[in-house]
Amino acid sequence: MIYLVSSMYKGFRFPREVISHCVWLYHRFPLSLREIELMMAARGIEVTYETIRTWCARFGPEYACQLRRRQPQSGDKWHLDEVFVNIGGVRKYLWRAVDQHGDVLDILIQGKRDGKAATKFFRKILKKQGRRPRVLITDKLASYRVAHRTVMPSVEHRQNKYLNNRCENSHQPTRQRERAMKGFRSVGSAQRFLSSFSRISPHFRPPRHRMTATAHHTERATRFQMWDQVTQQTLAA
Repeated sequence: MIYLVSSMYKGFRFPREVISHCVWLYHRFPLSLREIELMMAARGIEVTYETIRTWCARFGPEYACQLRRRQPQSGDKWHLDEVFVNIGGVRKYLWRAVDQHGDVLDILIQGKRDGKAATKFFRKILKKQGRRPRVLITDKLASYRVAHRTVMPSVEHRQNKYLNNRCENSHQPTRQRERAMKGFRSVGSAQRFLSSFSRISPHFRPPRHRMTATAHHTERATRFQMWDQVTQQTLAA
């Protein structure tokens, strides 16, 4: 089988390896754009932080999309949670859904966390996943009951704050990024970034505590290999 590298990097002065490495650094570690600029300068690569910002905005969503396509089917137990984020000095709510394996299903930033907002998030998840879960787990926020009755009343719904730690823990990397970026400037930019971040960052965070050292090294190598395939945009000819 022959593979062809697409022309998605056409017109960019720097090679694919430099671009993908900067995007990886930005989404995997709590680094600012200026810190990545300094790290690249230490390697003799003179690139501005604004250029790196452009790369992350241009290629981050594409890389995330390609990773999503290679992801196995999500689990049938969905954990949902919401957490507030400050965007431009205004409190907004980040809704997140993960499956029983901790894989992020979807995120959505909204101004409220009432029944209407929860219903909108439920419908967004269903549209992306294309199927209903077996079990839905949330905290005791009343908005979830409203959305459950409206969108998926036949699905078992468990409301218990102690059962939802998996989704609550999934917020931690986002909090780290929020601090590193000193907050988000707009809802649109935050939604775009976190949609990519929620796919790229977990890809490089395998559950090490549940793996032997050998299994972890093998899994890490596999994930880097997949990243290399994604960033090359290889297409079967």
